[in-house]
Amino acid sequence: MPQPLDPSQPLDPSQRRELDNQLSQRFIALDPEGYFLIKLDRERGELLAEHYGNAIDGRGLATDPDTGEVLSCRGAGPRTPLAVYRGRSAKELGMALSEGEGVHPLSRLDHALYLGRELQKAEAALEADVDYVQD
Repeated sequence: MPQPLDPSQPLDPSQRRELDNQLSQRFIALDPEGYFLIKLDRERGELLAEHYGNAIDGRGLATDPDTGEVLSCRGAGPRTPLAVYRGRSAKELGMALSEGEGVHPLSRLDHALYLGRELQKAEAALEADVDYVQD
């Protein structure tokens, strides 16, 4: 088991990645409004956020609202998004998801922060012309 990092000390890049990996292992309460798959549209120079609905069962697992089946992160069949949001930058897409009139597809602050981080990563990948993999 890795030693906990001293919060009073600055981190080098490998320690920062280690901390991020450790934090990714925590329990995350799912957003009852659904989840997003973030993609790049290189041809149009845009970021896409496909919004999918879900229900949450008694164990805290995301389930298909129509079938009740637990949703898998791997190997699941295609689902139809409820909406597709597009933006030319992380900021523009983030604003489309969280600002303005109407109902927004987010109900949890931690989910919004996660999406902001992922949109920044996706934008950097688009600019650097490298693959983007959502965490």
